[in-house]
Amino acid sequence: MAKSEGREIITLECTVCKRRNYTTTKNRRKHPERVEYKKYCKHCNKHTIHKETR
Repeated sequence: MAKSEGREIITLECTVCKRRNYTTTKNRRKHPERVEYKKYCKHCNKHTIHKETR
């Protein structure tokens, strides 16, 4: 069984400046809804909410 089986790469977009800053993986079987993380945006120069984009 592969280590990354069932996980997909997602992109996180800043909700303030709308730039795509981060990529990560998530298990779509366990968490089919879109995720939100509070992460640092180097363009806004502060911590903002980043949402999953498709």
